[in-house]
Amino acid sequence: MTDLPDLAVTGATGVLGGMVARQLSDAGFSQRLLVRDPRRAPDLEDAPAVAVSYGDPVMSRPALEGVKVLFMVSAAEAEDRLQQHYAFVDAAAEAGVQHIVYTSFFGAAPDCTFTLGRDHYATEERIRASGMRFTFLRDNFYLDFLPMLAGEDGVIRGPAGDGVMAAVAREDIARSAVAVLRDPTVHAGATYDLTGPEDISLAHAAEVLSRATGRTVTYHHETVEEAFASRASYGAPAWQVEAWVSTYTAIAAGELAGATLDVHGLTGRDPMALEELVKLPQL
Repeated sequence: MTDLPDLAVTGATGVLGGMVARQLSDAGFSQRLLVRDPRRAPDLEDAPAVAVSYGDPVMSRPALEGVKVLFMVSAAEAEDRLQQHYAFVDAAAEAGVQHIVYTSFFGAAPDCTFTLGRDHYATEERIRASGMRFTFLRDNFYLDFLPMLAGEDGVIRGPAGDGVMAAVAREDIARSAVAVLRDPTVHAGATYDLTGPEDISLAHAAEVLSRATGRTVTYHHETVEEAFASRASYGAPAWQVEAWVSTYTAIAAGELAGATLDVHGLTGRDPMALEELVKLPQL
């Protein structure tokens, strides 16, 4: 597939990958859209869609041939996500990909509180060991998700205490990614911590959401035991419930705190605050 564009974007049928693909297209870049179902890929100029599956290197390797720069959005949450990542990274290296831009997570570490952050760290290490050039975009909690945390009763429940996080809008992550993809060589070996403009608590987020929506939103602190119990009825597997709960305990531990200037440094624009995000049409 060496006759296809040598810039490849994964996840174009999702929100973040779709934003990146559209921004690249608007800027006049040719790109190869690597998606599970090409029929669902956005219809963009000079952006052919090719089928891949992270966990299937036999499918992925040919799709990656001729790619020089790969934007790799982390796979959907799954118990075997790390194995999927390993298989795709290995396939990329074998196909001759020169540079991976990977969406990781803020504070990724082998012992971080947020369980999925450990998988992100392990993925980073796999990429480092591959010999390919890399750029890691360590995204904080998605600012866009905050309105979704409130239940039908308007209460955000979780064991976050008074902890704060520097949540970041996906639009700002996408703009940062495009800035890197425009000139990846400049960003080789770099790790960027992508955050919003400020640290916010869930209690403050609830106040902002209340003012924006006219609906009363509040934050209720749960103990860890209460958090697991209140989510037991969801019928989700244990690893997923642990991931959900550990998002809140990571906030409580201060591991998502610390706004940076990286979004501004990459894009020349300040990242959105929650007060700005809630004014957008989709909310």
